[in-house]
Amino acid sequence: MGQGQSTSAPVAAPAPAVPALPKDHPPIAMSAGAQPPAQCPMHNKEDSLNPLNNMPHLPQSRAPNQTMDLPLERTESTIPRSPSPDGSETPAKWEYPSPQQFYNALVRKGWETPEEHVETMVEIHNFLNEMAWQEVMKWEKVNEPNAPEPQLSRFQGRPGELSPKARFWLFAGRLMPSRFNTEPPFDRHDWVVRRRSGEEVRYVIDYYSAPPEPDGSPVFSLDVRPALDSFGAAKARFLASTQEAWDSMREQSR
Repeated sequence: MGQGQSTSAPVAAPAPAVPALPKDHPPIAMSAGAQPPAQCPMHNKEDSLNPLNNMPHLPQSRAPNQTMDLPLERTESTIPRSPSPDGSETPAKWEYPSPQQFYNALVRKGWETPEEHVETMVEIHNFLNEMAWQEVMKWEKVNEPNAPEPQLSRFQGRPGELSPKARFWLFAGRLMPSRFNTEPPFDRHDWVVRRRSGEEVRYVIDYYSAPPEPDGSPVFSLDVRPALDSFGAAKARFLASTQEAWDSMREQSR
């Protein structure tokens, strides 16, 4: 999701492809039904959202015709959560949906998914979000290396809406398919990050599929960058692109 990244600073190009689960996770025997849906079922602008957390109202009860029990436990993320705008008490970190809530979201969308694969899909969903936050933090460290860790204020899924950058790379792929990716991202999220100074910065995340691991486990690539909503964001992305080009030239000259 140009396919390289410096280990010391974020760049305008997508991050390297990463397995959908940590290295120490047991291999997954993937089948057609086990593949994650083309869009994240948890975030959709057409959903009825809770204005306090921007999440759809999803029950923990079993769905109609559900044949097996799914876990109800929700996993706490590592992503700090900003205080609720109405002053109500909120957890310090965002929580991921339980497998039952995730399955209910799939049913609500009309997506047929084998129930036995839902827990794996939730693990993939959670891992991708953790990877996205790590990429956000790389950008934030460049902006202010010693600043306190920012918080995720709110987020929105925008499936089917190509970002300008994704549209550009898709066009480049059509012109030069041997050099650029010809597949669009399978999902897009917009995250609003609140810095401790009170400033809010919108990040755009494009999710791409990558060739699977030899054992069949899925691999994804994330393109995470600040949206061009301000001069500061444009400057950061310009400097990152320049640094990437410079690093590439130095690598080729060796």
